Amino acid sequence: MAEGSSGIEGLRDKIGVEREVGVYEIEKGMIRKFALAVGDPNPLWQDEEYARKSRYGGIVAPPTFIPTLGFERIEQELTSLSSSILHGSTELECYQPVRPGDKITVTRRLANIRELQGKGTSKTAFITFEITYKNQKQELVAKCRQILIGY
Repeated sequence: MAEGSSGIEGLRDKIGVEREVGVYEIEKGMIRKFALAVGDPNPLWQDEEYARKSRYGGIVAPPTFIPTLGFERIEQELTSLSSSILHGSTELECYQPVRPGDKITVTRRLANIRELQGKGTSKTAFITFEITYKNQKQELVAKCRQILIGY
């Protein structure tokens, strides 16, 4: 982070504040493209007949699909504050499957910011978000904790 960066200091005022990131309507094509992109051949994500016979009764999204919802908006917000943003870590808790036709509301809460002084005037910020995913019935689908690194 640049020395004296008002962006990170401005973010500090938002620690603990929750806000809606967006609402995402899930489609089979989104799920299929994600599974293909990450090389996950599990038929639960792609094969309608196989998935229908499973305990889920139809196609569901891979759990790793969930943190992609809304991530671009969070990243975009941080990119305006820092020259570079890196992914630090993701912790994901899933409570129920995401299915085609679901409308997932994503809310995020800025949980913490920790800055470390580098050599010279550079600083590195570790920014922790807690993200909640709820379906159209307001049922909790998943919780995610992500750490992004800005410098």
